[in-house]
Amino acid sequence: MVEHLPLTQARNNLGAVVKRVHLGKTYVILEKDGIPLAGLMDIDEFEDYLELQDPKVREHIRKSTEEYRAGKSRPAEELSRELHAMVERRTRRRRA
Repeated sequence: MVEHLPLTQARNNLGAVVKRVHLGKTYVILEKDGIPLAGLMDIDEFEDYLELQDPKVREHIRKSTEEYRAGKSRPAEELSRELHAMVERRTRRRRA
């Protein structure tokens, strides 16, 4: 949900506005004289947004998507079984 709020109203009710953004997962667009100036979003989503701006992360996502489309993926259950088997083998070797 996106709310538009005059800057003065947001300033007077900042705590409540931040609470709505954080708990309600809503967005707030702050306006002055009806002109949008800034937006508020929950910090978790904002951190995700910032991470996606990193060229290394974007390249990793691009490569992963390419591999997935080329059929180089496998079910998570298969990977999980393989990882558990590796841990079990290492545990046995340490005990021996």
